[in-house]
Amino acid sequence: MATCQQGCTPAVRLCQRLNRVKTLDDDMMATSLKRCLSTLDLTLLGVGGMVGSGLYVLTGTVAKDMVGPAVILSFIFAGFASLLAAFCYAEFGARIPKTGSAYMFTYVSVGEVWAFLIGWNVILENMIGGAAVARAWSGYLDSIFNHAIQNFTETHIMRWDVPFLAHYPDILAAGILVVASLFISFGVQVSSYLNHIFSTISMCVVVFILIFGFMLAEPVNWSQKEGGFAPFGWSGILAGSATCFYAFVGFDVIASSSEEAKNPQKAVPIATAISLGLAATAYILVSTVLTLMVPWHTLDPNSALADAFFRRGYSWAGVIVAVGSICAMNTVLLCNLISLPRIVYAMAEDGLFFKVFARVNPTTKVPINAILVFGVLMATMALIFDLEALVQFLSIGTLLAYTLVAASVIVLRFQPEKKRSKGTSATSPNPNAEPSPAASECQNISEDNEEPKEYESFSDKLQLVERQKQRERSGVGQLRACWEPYLGRLLGNCEPGEVVALCVLGLIVSAVFFCGVVVFGATQLQLPRWSYITLLVIFSLAYVVCVAVIWVHEPQTNTKTFQVPLVPLTPGISILFNVFLMMKLSPLTWIRFTVWLALGLLVYFGYGIWHSKEGMRELQPKDMAARYVVLPSGSLVETVESVQPEQADASASHVNPAMTTEEFAGKR
Repeated sequence: MATCQQGCTPAVRLCQRLNRVKTLDDDMMATSLKRCLSTLDLTLLGVGGMVGSGLYVLTGTVAKDMVGPAVILSFIFAGFASLLAAFCYAEFGARIPKTGSAYMFTYVSVGEVWAFLIGWNVILENMIGGAAVARAWSGYLDSIFNHAIQNFTETHIMRWDVPFLAHYPDILAAGILVVASLFISFGVQVSSYLNHIFSTISMCVVVFILIFGFMLAEPVNWSQKEGGFAPFGWSGILAGSATCFYAFVGFDVIASSSEEAKNPQKAVPIATAISLGLAATAYILVSTVLTLMVPWHTLDPNSALADAFFRRGYSWAGVIVAVGSICAMNTVLLCNLISLPRIVYAMAEDGLFFKVFARVNPTTKVPINAILVFGVLMATMALIFDLEALVQFLSIGTLLAYTLVAASVIVLRFQPEKKRSKGTSATSPNPNAEPSPAASECQNISEDNEEPKEYESFSDKLQLVERQKQRERSGVGQLRACWEPYLGRLLGNCEPGEVVALCVLGLIVSAVFFCGVVVFGATQLQLPRWSYITLLVIFSLAYVVCVAVIWVHEPQTNTKTFQVPLVPLTPGISILFNVFLMMKLSPLTWIRFTVWLALGLLVYFGYGIWHSKEGMRELQPKDMAARYVVLPSGSLVETVESVQPEQADASASHVNPAMTTEEFAGKR
């Protein structure tokens, strides 16, 4: 048995290292970056990240090929699903105003290796997103000049025919990314000003489209003569919703910029709500105008809005639409180039990524190395890769990040808040350790004027810990008092938050199997009808039971910052929707995702796990002895004494007067 325990010890330690969570500083507003962004700045960043080329391209594509005029309903459903994910990001961004977005949120609640993998995938998503938008920007501008740039490049520079690569090097797309990276490196305030300019022009163009478009609207285009309002039925509407969901993925730039916000506790939730509302309104109204101006089945998927005005005899309006489209793409580029370096910086600052990317320019207060290096990498991708090959890989990392952030909201909501004393500051050897029940009692020593009783025996601690557990039965992460008589024997003896964490895992697993049966059950798996229905009932019941068990526990009631409403239902539905969309992705996307994940694990186990700052904090203090002071009220205080080596002389061999953990940390 002893041999088994010794053999299992390395595996247990490895699991502990992989799942250690980040210890946050007491001063959440302290940062190496510059806090200068207002609520308006964050709102326009969110609008710029969402209202991009999708408004000018995606609306026409979905309306013609998938939904028809009912694309309006698709955007409403997609906006609601995005709102669930945005709620989760808003809570974390206000509660933990640190850069890193989904990476940081996962690190403080789930564990280190999961946070690294999320950050690793979000890095790739931002690189692909930026490169794809740059190529779309280049192609759109080139089409205005009758493809003169493409013809010149293929004739006088280079052309190749290689799978997954573009037919010619897109020098214009690479150039715009390099120029944008240089502007981003001048500071977040400069980036914000540029975003203000482009976002304002883009929104003015959207207002023009709406006013002029409604003047040209013809309700007959929604009649049965043209195919009706929903020619593809509810299946088409739902399929369109899955595609329209990706139009709203840019709101996470707000959470990524929370460390540079002046008042993130208020600005992040407000900016997230307003920007998502504006983006959803723009998509819904523009879709309405577009399908009322011309019949939906005659739309041009590549330039639906400009073509609609041209066909109605207003070709000059197409020029205005083209200007708005280019400005909208510029805002998306800026948002990608703002988010990506800050995620890299957050990972490097925590020691999980190469330290060189943690350098902040002392003048501009931005992660200069991360901006320039990854800006060049993004430009290289835009230079040589095909746009379709890039877009095929897009979205899986974002959906995975949404899923883990939603799960993190549930875990953190039902987890007792870890109060850190001065002794567990950033310089403490083990700030990651959970405070014992006695530690929380230490804060009340000054309020107790009675003479304490001091004991050397450990049995006193055992008695008082049991008493403390009785007092904490109705605390955060424990069963609600009304459910204690019914479920107390089954779940009452678990650690606070332990049952919730297991139920969150069960919720994700049941969602995966449920969505797998829905997507593949009747097609690839070819299940009989009775088996198909039975599996759906089993996995849906498992999902509901997990949500119900989480709900019967006591949550945190923090009113200082924004909190997601209806937890665990809201993040639970978000998890279900994200998993469903991941199941709809192509097998080739999953293969590429697996390869990228394997590369990430090589980086983590080769560098990150050895340089993690949380790992360095796990060093335990040595040569210390503990004593326990029992107050008459029943409270227990743990004190620490330093013990000198036995070979020291008599003058140094005595035990120093007892000092509390807080005093000890102060001397250290």
